[in-house]
Amino acid sequence: MNSTPSPSTRPPQRKRAAVVVPASFVAVLTAFSLAGCAETADTAPTGDSPAVVAEIPGTDLHRLTLTERAVERTGIQTASTALDPKTHKLTVPYGAIIYDSAGETWVYTNPEPQVYVRQSITVERINGQVAVLKSGPRAGTTVVTTGAEELLGAEFDVGE
Repeated sequence: MNSTPSPSTRPPQRKRAAVVVPASFVAVLTAFSLAGCAETADTAPTGDSPAVVAEIPGTDLHRLTLTERAVERTGIQTASTALDPKTHKLTVPYGAIIYDSAGETWVYTNPEPQVYVRQSITVERINGQVAVLKSGPRAGTTVVTTGAEELLGAEFDVGE
């Protein structure tokens, strides 16, 4: 007797999306995960730690402080939020937007050199490579356009 269920008696299989993660991304996340968490937002990376992740009091957010070398290795690039000249609505490069596991939208701001803070945004619409926002950081705020995924991984200690 055959113990393998026939296709009609097998339970339906869930389809899973394949995620391809470059080896360099995993290496960077692993390096970030070694940094641990800090007690205060003023702590800077020391020794072999490429980053320090500190809680921002009163929020669920963190302040990530990276060494210069970590910034170089992740290839972080930035741009500024702006106001659309015709509609006067806040815009951000589409590449700056990241999505969390719940589908919420965020950007990483860069308030000072080597420091990154995730900020919630609300997207109104996407026009090509520009996102028009309902809410987000004020115009002129520096946001990460390349490397935000690595920052998200470091903030949530992913990559071990």
